[in-house]
Amino acid sequence: MTVLRVDCGAGRLTFGELAMDCTIGRGGACPAADKREGDGCTPLGVWPIRGVLLRPNKIEPTGLRLPWRWVRANDGWSDDIADPAYNRPVRLPRSFSAESLIRSDGAYDVIVVLGHNDAPPVPGQGSAIFFHLSEGRPTAGCVAVDRDDMLRLLPLLAPGDVVEIL
Repeated sequence: MTVLRVDCGAGRLTFGELAMDCTIGRGGACPAADKREGDGCTPLGVWPIRGVLLRPNKIEPTGLRLPWRWVRANDGWSDDIADPAYNRPVRLPRSFSAESLIRSDGAYDVIVVLGHNDAPPVPGQGSAIFFHLSEGRPTAGCVAVDRDDMLRLLPLLAPGDVVEIL
């Protein structure tokens, strides 16, 4: 197991010898126990890397060791606390609120899914905490890095690796 460390105060992410700037949530960082849906906080803690979602024709999966799949046009992620599928991937459209995994800004061209509030999900304690591409502004609670940095880092990640947010 290798640890990808996110220093929220410094805005830096490190993995072995690699170090890069990163962005966190618009609400700053908060203890995982205090995380609430929609608060914009990045939850502190150690989160397993579950897998990778890639946008077709945007990123090639060359050299990936993590499990991955292509994002499809109707893929979403439930953020509705009343949804039995809260904090899970879902198909759109649906009767509950869900975020589309296809975005026009490119932030979700690469989504590294983190195991925050997923074993099992507790409604209201935060959904869709990802490691994704930066668009030069704070996230909704995720961790983000520039595209070039993500492309350097992605092939180095392996099953069993974790993200430590501190």
